[in-house]
Amino acid sequence: MPPALLHLASEAEYKAHFEEKYCAGPLITFDGIPVYFSKTKFSHAFFECTRRDGNKNAFSSARAQRMDWIETALKDSTANRYQGWDGKKRQYDPTRRVAVVIQDFVVVIRIKAKRDGSLKAEFITCYKADNSIEKICRSPAWDEQTCRAALGV
Repeated sequence: MPPALLHLASEAEYKAHFEEKYCAGPLITFDGIPVYFSKTKFSHAFFECTRRDGNKNAFSSARAQRMDWIETALKDSTANRYQGWDGKKRQYDPTRRVAVVIQDFVVVIRIKAKRDGSLKAEFITCYKADNSIEKICRSPAWDEQTCRAALGV
């Protein structure tokens, strides 16, 4: 069961909520990976392109209303997890983990290795993948062993 949609009065309130809830410290995934959130990811996650030029130019309340679903996705041990697509290299990247929960809501994180060999991650984005969920679900499954091999740890 997903958390209720978040209804705040303004973009500024959504941004403040994101920074307070996620940027204050890492969120620990169900499998113990700390995920760090940068304030700069707010616009990437909660804006969308209204023209077909690739620039995210408009705040999306529909995206922002699902903000609290990020935690649910990262802490859900039953979520389907896939390797993310690296558009520049035109291949799947085992260090990118895409968690799919609550129908077609996805959360993308990039996993890195700490000096001691443990894993950490950074939040990349989240969105309702209504147009791309079938393609995402055909991606290779994400697994820690393949990720660690790609990281060399």
